Amino acid sequence: MNNEEIYKKVKLFEIKSKKHLQQVLAGAYHSVFKGKGIEFSHVKEYTFEDDIKDIDWNVTARSDRCYIKNYIEERELKLIIVLDMSGSQYFGSQSQFKKDLSVELAAILAFSALNNRDQVGLLLFSNKIEKYLPPKKHKNHILRLVRDLIAFQPTNSKTDLSYSLSFLLKTLKKQTIIFVISDFMDNQDFTKPLFQLGRKHDVVCIRVSDPFENQPPPVGYIHLVDSETGEEELVNLKHFNFRKNYFDQLFEHDRNLKNLFRKSNIDYLHFKTNVSYISQLTHFFKIRSQRY
Repeated sequence: MNNEEIYKKVKLFEIKSKKHLQQVLAGAYHSVFKGKGIEFSHVKEYTFEDDIKDIDWNVTARSDRCYIKNYIEERELKLIIVLDMSGSQYFGSQSQFKKDLSVELAAILAFSALNNRDQVGLLLFSNKIEKYLPPKKHKNHILRLVRDLIAFQPTNSKTDLSYSLSFLLKTLKKQTIIFVISDFMDNQDFTKPLFQLGRKHDVVCIRVSDPFENQPPPVGYIHLVDSETGEEELVNLKHFNFRKNYFDQLFEHDRNLKNLFRKSNIDYLHFKTNVSYISQLTHFFKIRSQRY
């Protein structure tokens, strides 16, 4: 894509995000990701309506009046979008790749956070850190972030989620909202860093998949190429044993992922490239808001 095409795509995402925000997402996002605590604002003179527990005894002792501490909600939040840029993301049997859906989801989340006056950062990964933008909240930063989402070309095709999660564990000092968007097709074990990240931060994992992966049609022989390793294989999608083994492995993979997310205290969403994500994302926000 040239610069003009990228610019048009960024504006399209911005317009689409505003539409969704006005209709459903804005309130749902805000109700879930509110301030996580309170912070000191100033002292004021005590009145009979105030709670004596809030009296600032140090200030009171230095004056001839009684003063209390005044607090406000700690509004500003930090959000990191972690996006898989490995080769398996460049697969699609429908009108878009998994990467296209991932990028649009990331853009929607970024503009939702901007609307909520939160800081947003970005981490793009393959089997290494491809790009990292620390959280900021200015609109120009968000536009640059979305531009990078659209235009960035990874230098590697393989996947190592564990490395990226370990990087975040070392980098993030304060509690952060972390959205991990991936197909989670990773031969490396990322159990330990994900569990540790879930204990320290507010993590939401979003899995993206293509309907061909979930239900390959029985069309007979096809030539498959692994987009991450380059390995090739001729398979018969009609063959009973092939289909049984495939669905058994798919079921086991799904079950292991869900168990891992549950044990790690991490919310999990699964989006498919042929289904609209807006209603599902809004429903998730509303259900989650009932827990807080």
